[in-house]
Amino acid sequence: MKQMKTSLMPCVILGVAVLAGCSSSSDKSGDDAALCDELPPLELKDTYRVGFAQLWEDHGPWRDANTASMLGEAEKRGYEMVFDPGTSADAGEQVARMDALIEAKVDAIFIAPHDETVLAPSVVAARRACIPTFVVDRGLDPDIAIPGVDYVSYLGSDFRREGELAAEWLIDNVSGDVRLIELEGTIGSSPGVLRKQGFDERVASESRIEILASESADFNEQEGYEATLRLMKKYPTANVIYSHNDAMSFGVITALEELGLTPGTDVTIISVDGTKQATQDVIDGKIAVVVECNPKFGPIAFDTMEAYAKGEEIPLKVYNVDRVFDADSAPDYLPEAF
Repeated sequence: MKQMKTSLMPCVILGVAVLAGCSSSSDKSGDDAALCDELPPLELKDTYRVGFAQLWEDHGPWRDANTASMLGEAEKRGYEMVFDPGTSADAGEQVARMDALIEAKVDAIFIAPHDETVLAPSVVAARRACIPTFVVDRGLDPDIAIPGVDYVSYLGSDFRREGELAAEWLIDNVSGDVRLIELEGTIGSSPGVLRKQGFDERVASESRIEILASESADFNEQEGYEATLRLMKKYPTANVIYSHNDAMSFGVITALEELGLTPGTDVTIISVDGTKQATQDVIDGKIAVVVECNPKFGPIAFDTMEAYAKGEEIPLKVYNVDRVFDADSAPDYLPEAF
């Protein structure tokens, strides 16, 4: 495993009371493993050894920025980060990395689960091993891993609200009949599920908006390209594409141009993330709007962990604030885009 030494800063008071519920008096560092039936506490210390089970992506700008924020903040605070970046998008591979962190008896774990259901038992296993866990970016199946019982809190973006923001921009800014193709994220992932729910439910009452097709392109540029080629040939009257992330949107642009269409003129593209390239595409008129999904979780993640160690109440969900960038606001956002 790669390790990084990652300065103790004042924590932010956030607003689940800490439930210290170990059924065994054994210490985690002893020969006999402790067994916790309830959410374990976190000892207040000057430094921590923290595990990070990041989901694997092939160098996507959002995931790279998210990893850099987590590792950088740990180093800034003088914490040891136990981090294996992984080698596969297979959820089972991330389960193995969670098993390794539990075996290593780290003080706490942050996990961005690849799959809501497959990774949920790993979080329960961490709780049983008396390791407090914080879920970041993507959610878990609440029927398997219960917030406030099996893990402390979910930290990240309000994916449903991101879908709603995309829908509201469409309703307010695109007139006439809308014939829409929706490119969803990874099947079973919380951003893919919730961005679709938020968007679809918001446009359901708009009779002029018709969703012609909705399918997964796995948050992947190549799959976004291939899906757009195929779906635009099947639905040649489509005039809007709602893409669940910027990477897929780049594939959309390439496919539309290959088909002889002009992105932003013949087809309106709505995207989610806020990468530098997508923001430039908004300025250039190829993408109409980008709903931000802020990847910089490091400060809020470690502030929350430190507050938990102090016994402060932690909300079950801690959200970043996501903004909307179109032709009017994108130039001001570009310098901070990732």
